Amino acid sequence: MAEAHPVGFQYVVEAKNRGAKVIHIDPRFTRTSALAHTYVPVRAGADIAFLGGVINYILSNEKDFREYVLAYTNASMLVSEEFQDTEELGGLFSGYDPETGAYDQSSWQYAGQQDEGQEEEESHVDRETASGLEQESHGPPVPADVPRDPTLRDPRCVYQVLKRHYARYTPEVVERLCGVPRDKFLEVCEAWTANSGRERTTALVYSVGWTQHSVGVQYIRAGAIIQLLLGNMGRPGGGVMALRGHASIQGSTDIPTLFNLLPGYLPMPHHRQHETFRQWVDAIRHPEQQGFWANAESYAVSLLKAYFGDAATADNDFGYGWLPRLTGDHGTYQQVLDMIDGKIKGYFLLGQNPAVGSAHGRAQRLGMANLDWLVVRDLFMIESATFWKDGPEVATGEIVPEQCRTEVFFLPAASHAEKEGTFTQTQRMLQWREKAVEPPGDCRSELWFFYHLGRLLRERLADSAAPRDAGLLNLTWDYPLHGERGDEPSGEDVLKEINGYDLATGRPLSSFTEMRPDGSTSGGCWIYTGVYKDGVNQAARRKPRTEQSWVAGEWGWAWPADRRTLYNRASADPEGRPWSERKKYVWWDPEAGEWTGYDVPDFERTKPPSYRPPEGATGVEAISGDDPFIMQGDGKGWLYAPSGLIDGPMPTHYEPAESMVRNPLYEQQANPTRKVYDRSDNLTNPSPPERHSEVFPYVFSTSRLTEHHTAGGMSRQLAYLSELQPEMFAEVSPELAAERGLEHLGWAHMVTARAAIEARVLVTDRLIPLRIEDRIVHQIWMPYHWGGEGLVTGDSANDLIGITLDPNVLIQESKVGTCDIQPGRRPTGPALLAYVTGYRERAGLVPGHHTPPLLTPDQPEES
Repeated sequence: MAEAHPVGFQYVVEAKNRGAKVIHIDPRFTRTSALAHTYVPVRAGADIAFLGGVINYILSNEKDFREYVLAYTNASMLVSEEFQDTEELGGLFSGYDPETGAYDQSSWQYAGQQDEGQEEEESHVDRETASGLEQESHGPPVPADVPRDPTLRDPRCVYQVLKRHYARYTPEVVERLCGVPRDKFLEVCEAWTANSGRERTTALVYSVGWTQHSVGVQYIRAGAIIQLLLGNMGRPGGGVMALRGHASIQGSTDIPTLFNLLPGYLPMPHHRQHETFRQWVDAIRHPEQQGFWANAESYAVSLLKAYFGDAATADNDFGYGWLPRLTGDHGTYQQVLDMIDGKIKGYFLLGQNPAVGSAHGRAQRLGMANLDWLVVRDLFMIESATFWKDGPEVATGEIVPEQCRTEVFFLPAASHAEKEGTFTQTQRMLQWREKAVEPPGDCRSELWFFYHLGRLLRERLADSAAPRDAGLLNLTWDYPLHGERGDEPSGEDVLKEINGYDLATGRPLSSFTEMRPDGSTSGGCWIYTGVYKDGVNQAARRKPRTEQSWVAGEWGWAWPADRRTLYNRASADPEGRPWSERKKYVWWDPEAGEWTGYDVPDFERTKPPSYRPPEGATGVEAISGDDPFIMQGDGKGWLYAPSGLIDGPMPTHYEPAESMVRNPLYEQQANPTRKVYDRSDNLTNPSPPERHSEVFPYVFSTSRLTEHHTAGGMSRQLAYLSELQPEMFAEVSPELAAERGLEHLGWAHMVTARAAIEARVLVTDRLIPLRIEDRIVHQIWMPYHWGGEGLVTGDSANDLIGITLDPNVLIQESKVGTCDIQPGRRPTGPALLAYVTGYRERAGLVPGHHTPPLLTPDQPEES
C-alpha cells in the first residue's frame, strides 16, 4: 500500500501513531513492511489457503460474532442434500462437466431450490461473457420458506458446510502451503478476531494484487466471508475496500468501459438469452425476488430514455432493439487474439498501453500489427503507437515496418488538469474537478473527442435507412457547446444527464426510487441519481472537515443516495439498536418512527425493525425490517453463494495456472473453470503433475514502484522520476543469486514459454526463500513500468505473462507465473526467437500439443 497508494497509506501511519498494530502480508518486503509491526512473507498465489486458515481459526475457536452471523448472514440456511464439496470430490464441487469446463449449479442451491440452479450450458455462457457475478446479487429468487436451522447444528446448514470445507486449512497446512510460520499466522488470526465484534471493527483493504489471478474473485469472496463472520460489514471502520490503480477505476465500472455491462451494473443483453426487452428485464429483476433489484425495469427504461430520448417509446420497448448484443467472449484478450486471426479491422486505444501494459505483450503487439487502422489517444507517444517501427518484434523480424499493414492515428489527449468532470474514487465517491488550464495545442478531452466522433458518424449516416444504423441515428446528441473554442460539451451537462430528470418538468431526480418504468423519467446511471439533486452539483461540495461531522457527508457525493457506508443497517442489531455506543452509526428512532444516524440510512427510512413481509411479497416489500443487505435476493450476506460464481459456492485453494508446486490439498491442481485460450501463440508453462515443470523452476510476480505509474507512459517521460528509478530490474534473494550465479547490479534474463526479457539484478533479502512441502521455492519480483519509449527504457515484465483468466470476470492471472532466470543479457534479433523456442521444446510445449503428458505415479518430476 505504501508503494502503490502512498497518499492513502498516510492514514495507516496515523493510525499506527495512535496505537494501531500494523501487520503486512506480502511475498516481498516492501515500503509497507518497513513501517509495519509484523511482516508476514507468503507464497504468491496461495492467498486462499491463508484466508481459509483464518476462516478455520474463526470457526473452530467460535470467534465469530454469533448474533450478527445468525441474524444477517445465510449461515442458518440448509443446503441441498445433493451438494458435494471439494473434500469429497478431490477438489471439485458437485456438478462439474469436464467437457465444457463448467458446473451444473443445481446441487449448490438451498434445500428445495435445486430447480433454480444454473445448468452447465448457462454457466458456460456466463463464463464466456463474464456474466456470472450478475447473478450473485440479482439472481434466482430466494423464497422466505427456505429451511433454516437457527441452532447452526444441522450438518447441512451453511455454517456447518463452511466449517467442514475449511477444516483442513489448519495452521500447519498454511505453513506447508504458504510458507508462513505458524506463529506469525496465528498472530494475524488473533489480531483480526480481537479487533472485531460489538466494540471493534476491522477493515479489509485489497488491490489488484488480489484480483489478477485465475481465482481472483474467490480471493475477494474469502475476505468477505471473514468480514461477515466477524461482523465487520455495514459498520463504521469495517467493510471490504478495493484500492484502485487510478483515480476513477471505480467510475470506469460504474459507467463501464467493460464489454459486458451497461451503466449501473445492468447486464449487457445476450443475443440468445435476452431476445426481448421483457426477457432482459426479468433476467435482472427476477419477478419473485426480494430487494431493490426488483425495480430494475425503472432503471433500464430510464437508461434507454437517456440514450434515445423521444425515439424511445413503449411501442418499441424504449429502443431496446437498438442495444448491442453479446454473442460470446468480447473481452480485451479475446479481441487481441481475434486481431491476430484477422477478425478485427480497426481499434481505438484510449488511456491504456497494451503493447507493454497488458499480459502477453508479444500477442498485443502482433495483434495491433494486423489491423487496418489504430487510433491512439494519449498524452505521450506510447509504445502502443510506435510498436510498428521500434517494438521488440521489429528486431526479431516478426514485424517489418515497411510491410506492417496498420495505419496508426495518434491524437494528443488532454490531461486530468486540462478538463473538467468527476473522478469516482475507491469509496464510491464522486469528486468534481475543475479545469485548471486549457489543453495545449491540439490536445483535446475525451468528451470533445467522443462528441465530435458521434457527430461525424451521424452526419455520414444521416440518409441511411439500414436498421443497423437506427440506434446511432436515434441517440440523443444535442449537447450545447461551450469552452474557449466553443466546440466542447459541458461536463456538468453530462453529469445532469447521468443524474436523470423528470421528462415532464425537467426537475432533476433526487433518488433512484423516483425512476419510473413508464418512460416518464430519464437517467444515465441509476446508482448516480442524486448527484445533481436540486439542480446542484453535489460532487463539487468541499466543506472542510472542521465544519461537518466525522462522516464528512458534505465532501463530494457517494453512490447510492450519498451513503458513505453500504448496508449500514447492519451497524444496528436486529431490533435497530446500535451494537455498541462506540460503534454507533445508523439506528432506529422509535419516537420519530424512522432510521437515523450519522450517515444516510441504507434502508427504507420508515420501515421498522419489526416489519415482516406479508405472504407472497416480492421486491422491496419483501425485505424484512432486519434484512440489511437490501440488494441481495434474500437480504442476507452470503457466506455460501448458491449462485453467481462460476467456480464454486465457496473459495477453495487451487494452484495458479503456472506453479512449481503440486496442489497439497486436492487432486485438482488449478481452477478447473479458468478461461484458457489454448493456442500455439499462448502457451502455458507446465505445472505438476505435468512433465517438465522443472524447465521453469522459479516463481515470478510483478507490482508497482512509487516512482512510476502503471506501464510508465506518463512517469518515464518525467526526468525526476526517471532519475529516481532509471532502469528495469529484478529482485532476487541472495540464495537464488548464489544458485544461478547472479551478480548484484549485473544483468540477468527471465524466460517463459512466451518471451525472454532482461533486467538488472537487485540481490536483496527483501525476498525470502520459502519451504513449501518438501522443496524450497524461490520468488522473483519485477516492476512492470518499462517499455521502449520515454527517457528511460527497458524490457516489459508483462511480456513474460500468458493469457489465463478468472472465469467470473475474465481478468488475467498476472501476479504469479513460473520462469527460468539466467545470468547475462538475453539474445537479440532472430536468436531470441530460437532461444525461447528451445525452452518450449524442453518443456514439451510444441505447436499443437499444448499440454505436456502427465507423470505416472512411479516417475519423479525431474524425469
